[in-house]
Amino acid sequence: MNFDVREIRKDFPILEQTVNNRRLVYFDNAATTQKPRRVVDKIVEVYTQYNANVHRGVHHLSNLATTAMEESRQTVRRFLNAASEREIIFTRGATESINLVANSFSQQFMSEGDEIIVTEMEHHSNLVPWQLLENQHKAKVVKWAFDDRGELNLAELEELITDRTKLLSIVYVSNTLGTINPVEQIIEIAHSHNIPVLVDASQAIQHFAIDVQQLDCDFLVFSGHKIYGPTGVGVLYGKEQWLSQMPPYQGGGEMIETVSFSGTTFNQLPYKFEAGTPDYVGIIALAEALRYVEAIGMDNIAAYESELFTYLNDKIQSISDLRLIGTAEKRASLVSFVTDFAHPFDIGTLLDKMGIAVRTGTHCTEPIMQHFGIPGTVRASIAFYNTAEEIDILHDSLLRAVSMLK
Repeated sequence: MNFDVREIRKDFPILEQTVNNRRLVYFDNAATTQKPRRVVDKIVEVYTQYNANVHRGVHHLSNLATTAMEESRQTVRRFLNAASEREIIFTRGATESINLVANSFSQQFMSEGDEIIVTEMEHHSNLVPWQLLENQHKAKVVKWAFDDRGELNLAELEELITDRTKLLSIVYVSNTLGTINPVEQIIEIAHSHNIPVLVDASQAIQHFAIDVQQLDCDFLVFSGHKIYGPTGVGVLYGKEQWLSQMPPYQGGGEMIETVSFSGTTFNQLPYKFEAGTPDYVGIIALAEALRYVEAIGMDNIAAYESELFTYLNDKIQSISDLRLIGTAEKRASLVSFVTDFAHPFDIGTLLDKMGIAVRTGTHCTEPIMQHFGIPGTVRASIAFYNTAEEIDILHDSLLRAVSMLK
């Protein structure tokens, strides 16, 4: 494997800084990843060389910006192996992507009493939008529970599906449990009942290659900042057969074909769902981030991170005072843990004093916390720029924190 983490770390200048007089150890990658220098440089390039509103101008700068944005759409299409650029919608993030589907899909394909299956391990962004539909009497949310290891029982899915089930929405990798759900099998089961599936890939997209045609998912969402791109930009992939029938999510400029007081007609895909001036700078920078990880190789990233995750998991399990939350057979990228004698916030605060960034709290997955009867967890999440040496520092610092709090 041609993978040199020392060279890769040079692309991320933020990792060179010190926190509380110690070299920063960044294990909060599930919340957001750091950005390589070339992504930051791309943002500066756009703003300083060809900043102009896209799709609306005939002048030189507008043409350059428009071309760069549409080339970015093609980059995303290739990265996901989507069938067409018409299936790639740019949004503000995975949250907006899910809300778009919730609102637009329900208008076209759902009526009162219809059901949406959502798992117990979802991020709030893949639960609350469906609950809003429930509050408006447009749908009923059906919970697919997980077991105490953090795994879903596929046989239970067959029991949950009824003739009123209109959609299944599921996370690929849990941002709290680390569980890698068997989405290909889940999609096969759902499709055998003619039920479309939305996949939240926010915690998967940066860790291993995803082929939407191979998955055969109907919708897939992710946020740019999870895969080394800028904040405030995301992607909705949707099969054209669905998107073409769904009404616009928002009204405004760009999503229209003609407008008059007698009526409005809408633009073709993908622009029908991209009302207003897009974050074209962020979109262009997102494509740069995707090209960056492609140059390293998603298979190389997956192999390195798999080894690193195994090492992290073993080191955390070696501390007898810590209890893992989430022990599924197939996991990736993060560990969540608790103690019986200290609040997660206290552990996180002590680790910060030692220069280590972890995430504490509910991680926007309160149903998971309710399942285990805990107030939250400490979560350490890895990226391909992390090292075994950093995991050793985390381990030693946790031992010190535990001894101080016990």
